[in-house]
Amino acid sequence: MTFDVLIIGGGAAGLSCALILGSAKSKPYATDKTIGLICHQKASHLQSALFNNVLGLSPGTLGAEILDSGKGQLQTLYPHVNIIEKEKVLSLAKQQDIFLVTTNKTQYKANTVVIAVGYTNLFTIKGLEHYIEPHPRAAQKKDRIWLRNFDHLIEKNLYVAGTLAGWRSQYAMACGSGAHVATDILTAWNDGEHTKIHDKV
Repeated sequence: MTFDVLIIGGGAAGLSCALILGSAKSKPYATDKTIGLICHQKASHLQSALFNNVLGLSPGTLGAEILDSGKGQLQTLYPHVNIIEKEKVLSLAKQQDIFLVTTNKTQYKANTVVIAVGYTNLFTIKGLEHYIEPHPRAAQKKDRIWLRNFDHLIEKNLYVAGTLAGWRSQYAMACGSGAHVATDILTAWNDGEHTKIHDKV
């Protein structure tokens, strides 16, 4: 199987991107799309986060709780999104117009890939080294990185979201970045017509 979109990273940006894409299932341009999320979260900054200043979250909410509840929300509401756990992405390559994503267990094919992992200099996905630069919105002494992009797009059909896209390490920004990428992908699926997904009462 070739995924229409494969998201690498199950933190704030990756989960947000997957939720938006999953919620479009009823739309004609998305109904037959295959979506995957490689949810390797051991290095997510959410593991140690405590939230008191985020709109909509109760003060004292833990990042680890959000990782669990976000994955549960995705599984419950949008079970057609394939959640891939306990696999770490080792490399990304391109063969003609298809991306080859190799993990420690297998290889996946995808038409579109979203990189949504953390922005530390421990970044280890081979094939993306030439996009790595010092992070433009982090203190130099922290040695953070980003993947060079324009409005989240690294190259055709290859996106980056969250702190690795150059945004500051704030939960709301990471979520918004993931949602931004999702709506760009939906717009592409919708033949370029600007697209967003809302639920209404």
